[in-house]
Amino acid sequence: MASILRTDNIDFQKYYAETEPSRAVFEKSDYEEDVAEFIANPGIRKGKHTPWDLAGEYIGLREGETSCWAGVNGHGKSLLVGQVMLTLAEQGEKILICSFEMAPKRTLLRMMMQAIGGDTLTTVNQKKFWDWKRDQVYVLDHHGMIDPSTIIAICRYAIKEKGVKHIVIDNLMRCIPKETDYDQQKDFVTKICALSHDTGVHMHLVHHLRKGEKESSEPDKSDIKGTGSIADQVDNIFMVWRNKDKENETANNRLPDNSIPDAALLCRKQRNGEWEGKIALWFDPKSSQFLDSSFADPHKYLGDLEM
Repeated sequence: MASILRTDNIDFQKYYAETEPSRAVFEKSDYEEDVAEFIANPGIRKGKHTPWDLAGEYIGLREGETSCWAGVNGHGKSLLVGQVMLTLAEQGEKILICSFEMAPKRTLLRMMMQAIGGDTLTTVNQKKFWDWKRDQVYVLDHHGMIDPSTIIAICRYAIKEKGVKHIVIDNLMRCIPKETDYDQQKDFVTKICALSHDTGVHMHLVHHLRKGEKESSEPDKSDIKGTGSIADQVDNIFMVWRNKDKENETANNRLPDNSIPDAALLCRKQRNGEWEGKIALWFDPKSSQFLDSSFADPHKYLGDLEM
């Protein structure tokens, strides 16, 4: 399933040198083949689908874009993004997960449960997970703070040498630690947006939201921590929200109304898509999957397994 991307034996000098955005002027006819492919293959314009929108009717994860996945700390944004990455791998995409708040073994354990669709971690099921989509999923072996120029260089290496098409940076505060350092935040987001535009890779930036007066209220773009240029520059903004009111009912020994969702994915911006809105989600603790219905079964990414 996953390959660990280690940095201790890689010479990144040439990738540091390529961090400046590349721009060139072309005659319109130079894009003739690209536009013809766009017309012939609507799926390219639409992008890859998410686990809850299999037809791609609402949300598309398109080439050359940057998405910001935001949420209040503890609302499950990293868990949800991990499920999205499994769905991208299922569609044949190569992905790189750079999680600076969690060791690779913990990231992969959560993804294993999601891929199995449950918590039956038998030896047979584990092996099937490691064999599934081999050489398509990479995880960066780095925990803690990282220099912005280094992560850009790592991304360029993964794109050129491994052929990855989707890169997760989890999260911005591990690259730019000061919430009020607006200039560095703007510069870093500018660079990852340029990287996506230049290479066609889709960048997934995980970021925090401010915790409002009432955590149960649904957030908006203005709740993103740091500079407003983050929301301005990225192509898509997706927000992960947990229904704290429902959780409090359960905690107080009241039977919750399961027709009410546990969480929601809020699409607050989609530059090249037509839809903004909310996808209601229900959380299945055994599989660590977010489901689009209270009656839905967890998706079996690995097919039939020992349960």
